[in-house]
Amino acid sequence: MARPRKPLLSRDRIVEAASALVDAEGLDAVSTRRLAAELGVSGPSLYNHFRNKDEILDAVADAVSVQVDLSMFDESDPRDWREALHDWALSYRAALAAHPHIVPVLARGPGRRPAGLRVADAVFGAMVGAGWPPARATRIGALMRYFITGSALGSFAGGFVDDESAYDPADYPHLGQAHLLAERRREVDEGAFEVGLRALLDGLERQYEEYGAADGRAAPSSQSGV
Repeated sequence: MARPRKPLLSRDRIVEAASALVDAEGLDAVSTRRLAAELGVSGPSLYNHFRNKDEILDAVADAVSVQVDLSMFDESDPRDWREALHDWALSYRAALAAHPHIVPVLARGPGRRPAGLRVADAVFGAMVGAGWPPARATRIGALMRYFITGSALGSFAGGFVDDESAYDPADYPHLGQAHLLAERRREVDEGAFEVGLRALLDGLERQYEEYGAADGRAAPSSQSGV
């Protein structure tokens, strides 16, 4: 009886194995030796697909970027620029929250990663299409990346221990409920992101209206879908 053949090594298999390692153990767990062992191949065979560990991590990061919804930036989509940014930010953060260990790589920017560049292109194109000057559109893209990736780098609620005795009212008179934060981590962190996102978009909308007035034209209505 013929022995079953091992699946051929491919970029997709390497990225899948590396992604699993990053999710389970963090960035430091990834090495060509470890990946080769996980895949049941010799170490040098990985170099037929990737030159080094950094390239592998870039591919893992791009696999996360692929998960981000960009449909709101399609020309046929009725959402205006503010609603599009809001919905995209929620999708982007959800993708990062599902893979928090890869966030430091994503935070460095898209580099040459195709999916990451498609995200940047979609956001910039939508902002320019909505009437923002190109320089402002660039800054908005940067601002959104700072805010979204920054929020995914750590948990505010998770930074508090669930031991009530750690918060002696004599020392911390306002932290009597801090020990409850950890068990409400998702509620607190997602709520904080939503509050911050809406405040950020409110500020951008005021700038947009001011820009329209200064430019001698009426800025498109937030309900116009253009």
